[in-house]
Amino acid sequence: MVLCDVTKLIMNSFVTWSQRQNALNMKPLKDKIALITGGASGIGKIMVRLLLERNVHVVIWDIDQQKINETIAEFSNKGAIKGYIVDISDVVQIQNTAKKVKEEIGIIDILINNAGTVVGKYFHEHTIDNIQKTMEINANAPMIITNEFLADMMQRNSGHICNIASSGGLVSNPKMAVYAASKWSVIGWSDSFRLEMRQLKKNIHVTTVMPYYINTGMFDGVQSKIPILEPEKVALTIIKAIEKNKKMITIPGYIYRLTRTAQGLLPLKAFDWVAGSLFGIYKTMEHFTGHKK
Repeated sequence: MVLCDVTKLIMNSFVTWSQRQNALNMKPLKDKIALITGGASGIGKIMVRLLLERNVHVVIWDIDQQKINETIAEFSNKGAIKGYIVDISDVVQIQNTAKKVKEEIGIIDILINNAGTVVGKYFHEHTIDNIQKTMEINANAPMIITNEFLADMMQRNSGHICNIASSGGLVSNPKMAVYAASKWSVIGWSDSFRLEMRQLKKNIHVTTVMPYYINTGMFDGVQSKIPILEPEKVALTIIKAIEKNKKMITIPGYIYRLTRTAQGLLPLKAFDWVAGSLFGIYKTMEHFTGHKK
């Protein structure tokens, strides 16, 4: 009993110390300007609300004008919010809209590259348009958008870029070949970019986020042994990661450690059995329907 009590006391002390350290490391977001792509629906919309509650000025980029209007109407009483309609698969639209934002709003402090798309098909069933659109939106757009706002951040030596990738960028999965390719791309670029900012001694933080399936409608029909994530918790985890200047997170947290350890230790055949048979990951997309139009 005494040993148990001592162990519990040590653990509680460690947790309290960790909480204090996290509190010390938290950066205030108040009065910052944040831009969220895909900010009028899903976790993007929830992050808009969470940032407004932290007194952040929020700029939404989205392809759906009606949803932008609805989001602004819903949250306008919470703080400063403005929306721009933009198709981020179009480089010219990105450039023109970025210019408008800088003229009308000012320098962006926090950029959250959140918008994404998925086509749940076997690779041979994809059209050329499917492939190009997925790569343009998921892989190319975060780089191009970041490039539009990075010069100002570097000149001011301050900023934060958060890139929403996917656990699909860690583990291969049938019916996700193109989506996985796009998210692997984001992870590789995002973390390399983080290292570049550190090497250049720039006070620009980069956070790479790799969530599992999220219950937003984007992955409707997915069946998983691993629990599908709730949007509110995911959005809050991402905002807290920005506040704490986290470099890389998976949601849930064990995904990265589990996959990387298993991939490093197991032969491919054994890993396929663990991922495919034990966790059922390779069958999750069998009944995928996605957003219902």
